[in-house]
Amino acid sequence: MADALHTDAPGRGPSEVEAARQAFQEALARYRDVLARSQERDALFTTISGDPVEPLYVPDDPGPDYLEKLGFPGEYPYTRGIHPNLYRGRLWTMRQFAGFGTAAETNARFKYLLRNGQTGLSTAFDMPTLLGYDSDHPRSLGEVGREGVAIDSLEDMETLFDGIPLGEVSTSMTINGPAAILWAMYLVTAEKQGVPLEKLRGTIQNDILKEYIAQKEWIFPPEPSVKLVVDTIEFGAERVPQWNPVSISGYHIREAGSTAAQELAFTLADGFHYVEACLARGLDVDAFASRLSFFFNAHMDFFEEIAKYRAARRIWARHMRKRYGARDPRSWRLRFHTQTAGCSLTAQQPEVNLIRTAYEALAAVLGGTQSLHTNSMDEVLCLPTEHAVTLALRTQQVLAHETGVANSVDPLGGSYLVEALTDRLEAEAEAYFAKIEETGGVVAGIRDGFFQREIADAAYRYQQEVEQGRRLIVGVNAFQQEEEKPVEIFRIRPDLEREQAERVRRLRSRRDGEAVRRELARLRRAAERDENLMPYLMDAVRVYATEGEIADALREVYGEYREAAVV
Repeated sequence: MADALHTDAPGRGPSEVEAARQAFQEALARYRDVLARSQERDALFTTISGDPVEPLYVPDDPGPDYLEKLGFPGEYPYTRGIHPNLYRGRLWTMRQFAGFGTAAETNARFKYLLRNGQTGLSTAFDMPTLLGYDSDHPRSLGEVGREGVAIDSLEDMETLFDGIPLGEVSTSMTINGPAAILWAMYLVTAEKQGVPLEKLRGTIQNDILKEYIAQKEWIFPPEPSVKLVVDTIEFGAERVPQWNPVSISGYHIREAGSTAAQELAFTLADGFHYVEACLARGLDVDAFASRLSFFFNAHMDFFEEIAKYRAARRIWARHMRKRYGARDPRSWRLRFHTQTAGCSLTAQQPEVNLIRTAYEALAAVLGGTQSLHTNSMDEVLCLPTEHAVTLALRTQQVLAHETGVANSVDPLGGSYLVEALTDRLEAEAEAYFAKIEETGGVVAGIRDGFFQREIADAAYRYQQEVEQGRRLIVGVNAFQQEEEKPVEIFRIRPDLEREQAERVRRLRSRRDGEAVRRELARLRRAAERDENLMPYLMDAVRVYATEGEIADALREVYGEYREAAVV
């Protein structure tokens, strides 16, 4: 490691260059001091040949803008990571997305994954649950338990986490429109386990804006939906301080066909919208910003993906500090979960999906993710079989323990390619922020169809490249096989839907109906008065009001959203 800095930087005089040199040395000394006080995992941080691997590598001849653009891990602008020693201190959370059938069946899958080394839970809900309908609702027909677990009430939530100590495990729940309702069920389940809310760790996705932009699973119009998100952020800051009340998601934007730059820009724009909504509520930015988390896609363009994560950290840190006036460094740090790209999986030669997923997971880890889900090779055909999900988990474990990629922070920092891509993505994101501002902001852009058109155009371009053979996809438009080996298909029991519908009907017949009517009426009045609804939702959940009943009470106040056609 040399001390030399550029001395002939264009536009900078000798005094400025000397000042940059001094600042770099001071930052380096500060970083070394922090590192010396950081704890490391019990692991070998050497190559297989036995040579030591340093926690961080820095240039011998850093440019005068090194600190402004890159800096050191754990320091503003966090381009190189939010923790000084990253995975040398703690590996990322291995969090396989799981959910199917009944709460009891998913509970068994959770326990299987935990026994096999998974370190966090991630819950997939079925379509009726995502849309706020009970399993016996006519619109639920044919969908119960098929693409996630069916949760109708607190009773189901208690079964889902039966035997799983919620004070010891971090839980993620992929739920958006009715996120506040499902979170209320989780919090009450924890209370009944005797776990204080202050001890709970986990995340609800709760990013409704990306639903209007890409995923299309909403209940209420954007304005009251964002109000509910702010309710959860406010309640979390006061009562559940270790919980991430929103995971601002680019994953689904990318799955809908966006480019990496669009994923980056639209996700961060959504994040800024939530920050502004919280500020409008009167919250102090440093009271909530550190619990905002993000969720990105890991797609197939290896270096572009790594650059995307680095650019995201830098942009978020700058905007939080300079635009929103956050003073606490924790408010500047962008923490994110990553999932490998489901849309990159192919039905043809599905075992090749293992290879795609491994490369995507590697990009996420080199980009410094805090949490990772690796897709199972059969997800393009069915819900994951036990065999396929085990291989997906093993992909992460091999990456973590055998490849050496967890030994150093931001190992590609300083690569001409990666730094250029990081700068380019940052510039493209800033250009998009200006366009969104011109449309009147995120909600106006949703109603106008701006985001939808941008993504549709990008998806069309990509599909044209594939169909014209200019972009090769193994097994799809290149290297096809005449005969493919059949794969095991996981199928949901046909009588599951009837059983779940009967279960919720039995619950309604034996609970205290008067208490349910009273709590739903209180909830409705609170919604009309624009109060924070979390306490009322928890009260309704405690008397076993179902998800559909609670959502219906709010539909009466807020209405339902209908998307205008986008041309």
